[in-house]
Amino acid sequence: MNPLNHVAIIMDGNGRWGIKKKNNRNYGHQKGLDVVENIIKESIKLKIKYLTFFTFSTENWKRPKKEIIFLFDLLENFLKKKINKLNKNNIKIKILGEKVFSKKLNKLLNFSEKKTIKNTKIQINLALNYGSKLEIIRAFNLLKNKKKINENDLISKLYTHDMPDPDILIRTGGTKRLSNFLLWQIAYSEIYFVKKLWPDFNIKDYNRIIKNFRSIKRNFGSIQ
Repeated sequence: MNPLNHVAIIMDGNGRWGIKKKNNRNYGHQKGLDVVENIIKESIKLKIKYLTFFTFSTENWKRPKKEIIFLFDLLENFLKKKINKLNKNNIKIKILGEKVFSKKLNKLLNFSEKKTIKNTKIQINLALNYGSKLEIIRAFNLLKNKKKINENDLISKLYTHDMPDPDILIRTGGTKRLSNFLLWQIAYSEIYFVKKLWPDFNIKDYNRIIKNFRSIKRNFGSIQ
């Protein structure tokens, strides 16, 4: 049985789901948040230690301004309402990406990280204003005074330097691409593309993927 420490998720399809149901993309984002909470609860039951959600990419700034504002308001309201409960439940919050948001949101993100920094049950990574190419460039820039760079040097400067790489990457929404997400970290991840839009993704779907992962043979280039 394969050990499972880290699951990363591209939550694709919120907007399309919202348009389909109520002709409103934001409705889909709101419903998608309910799925996030369900997946967190299930991951705790399964004793998964790291869970990473692709929340807002560097490319998402191209979206309509009203939608961007709604997404950040949704995140802000979620943290305000839930941070004490998350902390009480021993859940750690970590932000992956550059904090270039409003002073109010940056302050809340920093507060959430600091408040939960010692928690150990599960670490929830929120990839915000995140792009993997920029992350790798950032790492090289931090190492610019080093004459010869090895793999461990680069890893030490990634946002994920203090956690294991994802064992599983899940992308909902029917699209089969990585969208500049954790490109270095998922080199050996098992990738699952799911046709369902994110708000329709459920615990049964999640457990089906995990069951499959635990049963497959992972050789990492060797012959066993």
